[in-house]
Order: sequence, then C-alpha cells, then structure tokens
Amino acid sequence: MSAEILPVATPRRVRAYARRLLLRHPRALLTALALHGLAAVAGLVTPRLLGGLVEGVSRGEAGIDTAGAAIAAFVIVQGVLVRYAYLASARLGERVLAELREGFVNRVLALPLSTVERAGTGDLVSRSSRDVDTLATSVRYAAPEVLVGLVAVVLTAGALLLNGPLVALPCLVSVPLVWGVMKWYLPRAHAGYLREDASWAVLTDGLAETVQGARTVEALRLAERRHRRTDADIAASYAAERYTLRLRTVMFPVVELSYVLPVAATLVVGGFLYMHDMASLAQVTAATLYTQQLMGPLDMLLAWLDELQLGGASLARLLGVGEAGPDGTGRDGTGPQNAGPDGAAPAVAAANGRQRLAARDVRYAYRPGRDVLHGVDLELRPGERLAVVGPSGAGKSTLGRLLAGIDAPRTGAVTVGPADPPETPGTAGPGATGAGAAGAVPLAGLPLDELRGHVALLTQEQHVFRATVRENLVMARPDATDADVEAALRAVDWDGPDPGARVGSGGETLTPAQAQQLALARLILADPHTLVLDEATSLLDPRAARRLERSLAAVLDGRTVVAIAHRLHTAHDADRVAVVEGGRITELGTHEQLIAANGSYAALWSTWHGGKPAGPDPTGPADPAGHGPAGGAGAV
Repeated sequence: MSAEILPVATPRRVRAYARRLLLRHPRALLTALALHGLAAVAGLVTPRLLGGLVEGVSRGEAGIDTAGAAIAAFVIVQGVLVRYAYLASARLGERVLAELREGFVNRVLALPLSTVERAGTGDLVSRSSRDVDTLATSVRYAAPEVLVGLVAVVLTAGALLLNGPLVALPCLVSVPLVWGVMKWYLPRAHAGYLREDASWAVLTDGLAETVQGARTVEALRLAERRHRRTDADIAASYAAERYTLRLRTVMFPVVELSYVLPVAATLVVGGFLYMHDMASLAQVTAATLYTQQLMGPLDMLLAWLDELQLGGASLARLLGVGEAGPDGTGRDGTGPQNAGPDGAAPAVAAANGRQRLAARDVRYAYRPGRDVLHGVDLELRPGERLAVVGPSGAGKSTLGRLLAGIDAPRTGAVTVGPADPPETPGTAGPGATGAGAAGAVPLAGLPLDELRGHVALLTQEQHVFRATVRENLVMARPDATDADVEAALRAVDWDGPDPGARVGSGGETLTPAQAQQLALARLILADPHTLVLDEATSLLDPRAARRLERSLAAVLDGRTVVAIAHRLHTAHDADRVAVVEGGRITELGTHEQLIAANGSYAALWSTWHGGKPAGPDPTGPADPAGHGPAGGAGAV
C-alpha cells in the first residue's frame, strides 16, 4: 500500500499561526520595528540635504562643508541603527524559530503510530529536514529583510509626498506593472512550492525504502523496478522545480523593468515641472534620489518575497502534521471517541489496580471493504498470559495493534476498565465487560499519555537512541532512580555495557538480543498493566529467546501479557492460547485443552515437534464453559 502524504495547513491557518507567534514577543517586535524605522528615517535625510545642496549651488549660496558634515553624521547614525536593528531582528527570529521547531517536534511526537506508518518515512523526513531548513532560512534572513524593506518603502514613500506631491507622482508609473505580475505570480508560486515540497517527500520516501530494503531488493531482483521508481520520482521533482523556476523567469524581468521606469519618469516629469516653475530644483533632485532609493528596498522586498513563499509552504507542511489523525475515531483532531461534553476523555477508574482489556465484535480493514479481522471477541483476564498463534497473514499482529490501542477498530470496540466494576443502576451485571461495562472506555480514545500507562506494544524492531544506557531507559519514566534502572536491567539478565555507557550511533554497538533486552527493561520501568509482545524475540537465536522469556517470568507476574509468537514454546508456557485463522479466533484454551481438542493448534504443535498431526479427540472440548476450543469461527 502506497504511503499517504500528511495534511498541509491552509494559508489562513499559516497566517494566523505566524501572527500569534510574533505577538508572543511584542516587546522584541516593537524594538526591531523602531530601530528599523529610525534607520530608515536617518537614511531619508541624505537625499533631502543633497537636494538642498544642489539648489544652493545653483544659486551660489551652498554651504558645502556644513552639508557634507551633516550627511556624514547621518550616514554614521544610520549605520549604527542598522546594525542594532538587524541584531534585534536576528534575536527575534531565533526565538520564533526555536518555538516553531519545538512545536513541530511536539506535533510529531503526538502523532499516533498508525498515522506515522501510513505517511511513510519520506514525508516526515522531508518535513523535519528540508522544510525545517527552508523555514530557518526564511525566519533568519527573509523575514528581517522583508521587515526592513517594508519600513523603508513606507517611510521613503512618505518622504516623497512631503517633498512634493507633483514630483512624487511619476514613481507610480510602475505600480500597475508590479501589481499585475505579483497578482499572477503569488497564487501560482504557493501551489507550485507545495508541489515541489511534496515531490521531495515522495523522492525521499522512495530512496529510504530502497536503502532500508536493500537486501530484499537484491534477493527478489527488484533493482530495475526501484531504478524506474527513482527515475520517475526525480522526473516529477524536476518538473515541479522547473515550474517554479518558470514563474520566477517571468516575474523577475518584469520587476527589473519596473525599477527603471520610475527614475526615468521622475527625471522627465520633474524637468518639465521645473521648467514651468511648478517645482524647485531641490525638489526634483530629492524626488529623483528618493525614487532611486526606493528601488533598493523594493527590490529587496520582492526578491525575499520568493523566499517567504518557500518558507510559507514549508510552514504549512509543518503545521499540517498537527492536523493528521488516525483512521476511524479518536485522536483525529475532533477529540477522543469517548470524550465527554467538555471534549476530554474520561479517565479509566481503577479497581484495586486491576484492569481488564476486552474486544467485542472487532472488525478492521487496512483498505475499505477488505476486512482482515472479522467479528473478533476476546476478553483478557487480569494477570493472565495469552499466546496468540496462527499462520502468517492470519491477523495476529493486527489484533495485537488493536489491543495496544495503536489502531481503532472499524466496528466494535476494544475497551479497558476495572476488572470488577461496581454495579450501577442501568448497567450490566457483574459479568459484563466491553463497551457497556461500568467504567470501561474505548482504548483508542484515550490520550496517548494515559494509553501508554495501560498497555504497551513491543515488536521485533527496536531503536537504540544515541545516548547512555540509562538515558535510553528513563525516557519511559523520567523519575526512575539508579536503583530502579539497575533492577530493570537485572530483570532482563542484561549482559551489555554499564548504564553510563553511550550506545546507539557513534557509541557501543548492541547485539539484537541486547537491543531487545533494553526495550524490555524500558517496559518494566513504564509499568503498564498490559503488555503486547508481537514476536518480540523472533530476531534472537532460540537459546537467547528462551533465556530472556524465562528471565521475564517473575518480572511480568501480575501483568496481563499478550504474546504473538511463532515459537510454540511461548504458547506452552502461557495460561491460554488463542489460534487466529483467517481474521477469526478459531480456538481458545489452555495448551493441554487445545492439544486434547486435536484441532489446528494440535496440528501446529505436532508439526513444530516434527511429528504427525494428532487424530480426532473423542472426548470433545475440554472446557464446555467456553474456555476450550470454540465451536464456531470467531466465537470465544
């Protein structure tokens, strides 16, 4: 299934967010504006003094020394003000950039795992690298330059009007030209830069898949197909960038032409006005210099506007991460599926610390109309160890994801609540569980922090962070003491580096078994009441896996454990075994009961031990109360 691109924020939301972000620092913003304004005012004095000097020379009354000293003084003052104005803008920009980055990280960490998996690697990597870098350039350089340009344009235009309205009119000759080309350019540029960023995300995703799956590509001889995919992605990225380049090749020549026309028009019209005594030579000179001076900040404004378009597109992609949610209900931006009137998810009431997980008529599909789970019912007894076995593609891992709250079922519910909820009027009796039981709430609707306090998923793929062993562990419980860390490591028979040793990229290399031990120790510190182990030891050699599972026996005592495994010794040690076939639980019971039933599990067990499948069991199901093999598909 192809990756889905994460949402992109609307221009309205981007503008609102940028405005709120700037208004969080009113003092710094006002300081930067004031300094830039003063620098621009100091720069406006020089043309006025030069105009007066020219007028004085024409009359033979010029005070060259005085005018020269004044011009030098204002140039120095302007230089000092510009220096501090840029320093204030840079400080404001770094503060805003830091908040933008922190906000993006928070939004990424709040994404449900199912959303991250659907988006694929490329889109998130592209947003967290290229888009962040582009936005950094916009905030550090484009935004201050645009701020300077706006202030200078406004003040210079004001000085032109004060100098003389008639000699100011010629500079408007380029306004229709600039307005027309910008009206044509801006909407096309925004959409074009979004497509450009999206094409980079697709290209990055394809390259990441090829690198990560290099062995599979080689084994299945998929190199030519991956070459074609990469070539197609590069072509799409080239086309997107060529489109934005074409926009710029139209805009910039028109803008450059608009810089020449006002100066020429001011000289021609100003000369005409001077010849008819409608303007003084000083006014014409000052107006020409002001018009020439106006072109500098206007050129800077329009040049950096293109960079701001890039930054705006990147900001829209970064903000769009916060709009992503899982399929189905819950954590989708509209509040949890079990939210109360105030929009908050109700907390799960505790019953002597014992919690019960239950699935009722659960169906799930990765693609519409193609269910991979069909009406699964399952009730986990607090503290039990349930082994889930079955052929590949039967739906074991999907069921584990639903029990861990990563995905929400398409229909039905996976709920968590007190093991022995008190009876209240209008509720079911003591034996009721699931969505209708008192105190039980849908698991997928819980806030992420609360969810991970109830249930955690451990898979065969683990990441070792670039940090010390201790830092890798305490991220699950920041207040853990050294004694807690050492106890967790002892519980998993840790045979790796000391807690203070640096591991991960650039540090000591851990074996697959040690990486899994580290993840298990982290789970011990997190202390959820339910653990879902999805073939968590499949990458370990059988001896290491068996040793690790035995070392966890005492540690996991009292917790509910769902172990999805292909090694049947895990099922032998479990309290109950669930056999999943074709998206349904077809057998459920203890190891002994399922062997005696001589069904699918018995056949798997016999094959595992190299024997022949057992014959029919004349005694029938060992537990007629419903804890033995199920009579119908999906019944438990």
